[in-house]
Amino acid sequence: MIVRALKQSEGRNIEETQEKARVLLEALPYLKQFAGRTVVVKIGGELVDDENRARRLAEDVVLLKSVGINVVLCHGGGPQISRAMKRFGKEPCFINGQRVTDAETVEIVSMVLLGDINRKLVSMLNGHGPRAVGVSGIDGQLFLVHQKSPELGYVGDIEAVSAGPVRQLIDSGFIPVVASLGVDGAGQVFNINADIAAGKLARALKAEKLVVLTNVPGLYECFGDEDTLISEVETRSLQKMLTSGALTEGMIPKVEAVVTAINGGVAKAHILDGRVEHALLLEIFTPEGIGTMVTPPKH
Repeated sequence: MIVRALKQSEGRNIEETQEKARVLLEALPYLKQFAGRTVVVKIGGELVDDENRARRLAEDVVLLKSVGINVVLCHGGGPQISRAMKRFGKEPCFINGQRVTDAETVEIVSMVLLGDINRKLVSMLNGHGPRAVGVSGIDGQLFLVHQKSPELGYVGDIEAVSAGPVRQLIDSGFIPVVASLGVDGAGQVFNINADIAAGKLARALKAEKLVVLTNVPGLYECFGDEDTLISEVETRSLQKMLTSGALTEGMIPKVEAVVTAINGGVAKAHILDGRVEHALLLEIFTPEGIGTMVTPPKH
């Protein structure tokens, strides 16, 4: 038998280990609640631009998958598309916040979303095991679209979502990573809004949650005033904000996406600051959560 005195540093290590155990126990009810459920997570190009943040997000997604939560990533790539356009000698042009997309630009959009961002996210996830598969809205006519307006060019509005291929990937144990492209009935590829795509995909999958990761702490009643951050809001209040013009241009499609999801049967939606480390885990596994939670109207 070997007997020795407990060092002070070892005592601290035990306390740290006990704290980790308490954190795991706090998460237990949520692990049970969301096991087998689907969570759609929308990420923007700004988050992917920061490789460290993107890698931390990939780790969080793999953790969720490992504890039985089905995660679907849906991504855009606005900053990367704009940079690629400039490299090809094209100046990005926007009308009401939407990118004017001619025939050459839609090729650039496809190249960036599929050849760069989607591949990068899949690679990060698969660094933790063969878990992720990249797809786009073109595959299996996942996002069937029609032209939004002639002046915008190849920009599409989603008219139908065929979520079967994504469901098959989920059922086979994979993490689908969906690039926000659409296709019309004639096979023409269109640029589509990634927020709207994520909202409609969450609705089609009957997801438990839609999480929109952005670069602000959440939704503000008065943008710029940190004291007006909205922690919880019903969809009918958001619809009033949409019609009143109270939202910033970048927040409008995000709010439209969460309203679409909730009205389509998704239980809850969240607008979170993707710059916060482990934002996804903090929302799902803690009672306080972070950001803005959106719920159906309470009757």
